Amino acid sequence: MQNRITALPRASATAETSTRRRRGVAAIAATLGATAIVSAVAPAPADAFSRQVGTVWGRVAACESSRRWHINTGNGYYGGLQFSSRTWLGFHGGKYARRADRASRAEQIEVARRVLAVQGRGAWPVCGPRAGLTRRSGGATRSPLPAHAG
Repeated sequence: MQNRITALPRASATAETSTRRRRGVAAIAATLGATAIVSAVAPAPADAFSRQVGTVWGRVAACESSRRWHINTGNGYYGGLQFSSRTWLGFHGGKYARRADRASRAEQIEVARRVLAVQGRGAWPVCGPRAGLTRRSGGATRSPLPAHAG
């Protein structure tokens, strides 16, 4: 079936334009109403940011340690993100645990965000790029570690 475009008489064109405007206004009102409802139900932006950051670090951990956040294989790297002791302690991870494998997932991510801010994704040279890690996606920050992660 083909669509045919036909010219409308001038009076009909004005009526059609008026109808389009009303529909447009109704569509805008519906969109604003839906936005208000979603805003009331949707999680706060900080929660969404936290989930997004956790997701990219989960991908790094999947690559580094098969998502085993408490892994210690004896190779000198610890935890889900495979921190060396020097890096862990150098970025104040000792505030949470002596080694990364003894820290929670959230604590490891907090330390990793600070490592990312200073060293970039090169701190995870294979898994960082593979996981899509960037300073932005990983939530890089130079702020002090929070007392409690998570």
